[in-house]
Amino acid sequence: MEMYNAKITEYRKNKYLTLEIPDIELRIPLTEDKEQEIKEVFNKLIKELKKCEFNFKFEKAKSTLYQNISVEYINQLNTELSSVYKELNDYGLLNEDD
Repeated sequence: MEMYNAKITEYRKNKYLTLEIPDIELRIPLTEDKEQEIKEVFNKLIKELKKCEFNFKFEKAKSTLYQNISVEYINQLNTELSSVYKELNDYGLLNEDD
């Protein structure tokens, strides 16, 4: 299983949970309600899961509300990623060539 980094970033005064996959950086908005952006991130995560199983480790910084929320978010995300990977494998939907 691959392990990728996750961290809190700021862009134009908004906070994001940034997920770093090789050659891809995905941002989940923490300070805005952008449902479509979140759906797009999850669709991209599923595409990447078809290549290999992975989880995220959170780069800890100073303790803030966003930090605490993000730690829990990553824990839940990792659980979901493992579950989806298992289902993709069970249904033969993994990219064997990549």
